[in-house]
Amino acid sequence: MPRTARNSSPPFRVGWKELVDLPDLGLRRVKGKIDTGARTSTLHVHSLVYLEPLAASADRGRAAEITLTPDRHDPSFLVTARVQVLRQVEVRDSGGHLELRPLIATELVLGPVRKRIFVTLSDRSGMLFRMILGRKAMEGDFLVDPARKYLLRAWHRRRAEGRL
Repeated sequence: MPRTARNSSPPFRVGWKELVDLPDLGLRRVKGKIDTGARTSTLHVHSLVYLEPLAASADRGRAAEITLTPDRHDPSFLVTARVQVLRQVEVRDSGGHLELRPLIATELVLGPVRKRIFVTLSDRSGMLFRMILGRKAMEGDFLVDPARKYLLRAWHRRRAEGRL
């Protein structure tokens, strides 16, 4: 998917974890782990309910309503969003287990970069990070410094202060 934030700027450095915005889903400042070992990005979903039958949505994806709990320290904070589930994809988790996951496309804002990415939805309630940013979401725009964290935090402050 083409990026929309910049043209030929050099890649931005990110740490092994960063704060990300997913505006299509109503999420701001979600703690995301940068995982270059993961091809696809993954977002924790508390629940997913399809809004239409499979037969009615064959060529455009299937409308669904998802409930997200973006903060593992506050499971009572819920965010609900409507999405188009593009298809189901097979993903092998870090333990080697194959899982069938819904795939959506959504907008990612990470520092100065704004772009559409593919994200699988999964129950990550037992994990430390509710969001994993895989290498396909990062390619072409970011260089990962595994020894650092929150290198783009200043962008969030400037955006909150209205300076961006």
